[in-house]
Amino acid sequence: MAKKLVIIGSGPSGLTAAIYAARADLQPVVIEGFMKGGQPGGQLMTTTEVENFPGFPEGIDGPELIDRMKKQAARFGTEFIMEDMDTVDFSSRPFTLSNSTRTITAHSVIIATGASAMVLDLPSAKKFWSKGISACATCDGALPIFRNQVIAVIGGGDSAIEEASFLSRFASKVLLIHRRDEFRASKAMQKRAFENPKIEIVFDSVLEEAYGGQFLEGIKLKNVKTSQISDYACKGLFMSIGHTPNTGFVKNALEVDAKGYIKVKSPSTATSVEGVFAAGDVTDPHYRQAISAAGTGCVAALDAERWLQANGLG
Repeated sequence: MAKKLVIIGSGPSGLTAAIYAARADLQPVVIEGFMKGGQPGGQLMTTTEVENFPGFPEGIDGPELIDRMKKQAARFGTEFIMEDMDTVDFSSRPFTLSNSTRTITAHSVIIATGASAMVLDLPSAKKFWSKGISACATCDGALPIFRNQVIAVIGGGDSAIEEASFLSRFASKVLLIHRRDEFRASKAMQKRAFENPKIEIVFDSVLEEAYGGQFLEGIKLKNVKTSQISDYACKGLFMSIGHTPNTGFVKNALEVDAKGYIKVKSPSTATSVEGVFAAGDVTDPHYRQAISAAGTGCVAALDAERWLQANGLG
């Protein structure tokens, strides 16, 4: 028998959708994920302390926040499957979702598989991930460990300068590191970086190594033109080199933009296929916050519920 609603993804958007859908008696099934696009729970699973999610004035660890969301969804009857889906068929109804071990049919689907931060492939960078190295300044930059410290940002686009500007509110100095001798960011954003007295720009440089004890203490940069190695003491390093939406398995089934993000018919979460909805970072190249993802997860569940009722499937 086809499921009323299958939610693919178990980050804030997917779990919020599950809470709303389960309370609406849609008996949702959440495909948590396993290996593709990161671990179940999404990017919050690699975040230490979350200080900007409403309702937690003392802050909360990312994994604990996800665990609480999952328990809340389970309380109302959500079924969880810790697997990936390899293929989807949205060409006929009910929809078909498949992997090597099972096939699931569903009347409606919410895609909430998120996006993966692009990270430099260095062993030392992986060692200090969540121990001084992050990919989200607005998530982690205001934490006490970074306040009044030297912080580095790697990137040359609008997002990198936006993050450097944000971090300059808390840091004693921000190193803005770019591998070229000019930014690819807009002129307005470049002006913001050049005029900020707390931002030091380091052109023609790439990360050679990150070092420290239990937490990050500094980085070594290599000048791409001279090969000279420079050492910078810093307590934080934020990689702003882009994100990749986890949409590989649906790219041929749904309309996506040039970067692979699923297109939705705003303000709804409806995709190019009727009965299929998308929420969270998989649709959002701009904000990428847990709370905004959760908000669209709520909207997706409401959209799915109304669509199912309108089609006599709810």
